[in-house]
Formats: sequence, structure tokens, C-alpha cells
Amino acid sequence: MKISELSPAPGSTKEAKRKGRGIGTGNGKTGGRGHKGQKARSGGGVRVGFEGGQMPLARRIPKRGFNNIFAKPLEYVNLKTLEEKFEDGAVIDAEALLAAGILSKCEYGVKVLGNGELSKKLTVNASAFSETAKQKIEAAGGKAQVV
Repeated sequence: MKISELSPAPGSTKEAKRKGRGIGTGNGKTGGRGHKGQKARSGGGVRVGFEGGQMPLARRIPKRGFNNIFAKPLEYVNLKTLEEKFEDGAVIDAEALLAAGILSKCEYGVKVLGNGELSKKLTVNASAFSETAKQKIEAAGGKAQVV
């Protein structure tokens, strides 16, 4: 194969529409921009979210509290689920939860919550624990380790 024989895959490239090239093209004269007005001008148009001077939606809706855009949301798992899915003496971490199908993704870590009872001795490695979860794990003879 030579460089001169290379060509794009069929259907992957399209000819650009040529604006303002006569009435027969369907895009002649005004070139698909209509007659006059802000959007017909060169460089014309309005920014995203502009509503013609009306108070924009983003400013009409009341704002409350603080939303941390840098927050790293954790996945949550209850003790009830760990009791059902794992054997006595198991070591549980994010990889084990993913492998068991309890979590489908775990980007930033796992927090263990205390809903349900625990009778098995488990070693749980997680990013965070609720107070009740930690107490129940340790009461069952297991370990709650923050990773």
C-alpha cells in the first residue's frame, strides 16, 4: 500500500454546504439566515442561556446552601448487604465489592453504613464508616479499617 492509495472510509466524509451560491442551491441569497436581525449579521448571535433580556432561568430559580464542585462522592454499602454476600472471616474492600456485584463502579471510595445486623467476623477496608457500622463490626469481632 502506498500513501497515494489511502482514502477515508466510505461515508465518513461529507462535502460542506456552500452558502450563498445561487437560488437553485436552496441556500442562496441570504444563505439560510433569513432576513435581517441579530442572527443574520456577521458575528451575530447571543450567548448560551440568553433569553432576549428576560431574566434568565438560571437567575430566576432560588439558590440554597453550598454545592461543593470539588466533592468526591463515595459509594455506600450497608452491613445488611455484607452479611448476605460474604463468608465469615472475609476481607472486604472496594475490589471485593465490585467483584461480588454489590457495586457497579467505585471512583472515589466506599462508605459503610450501619443498616442491618452483622453476625460474621469481617475485616472491612473502606474510605469511611458510620459510627453505628464501626460499632457493629467490632462487636461481631471484626475490624473496621479506614483506607
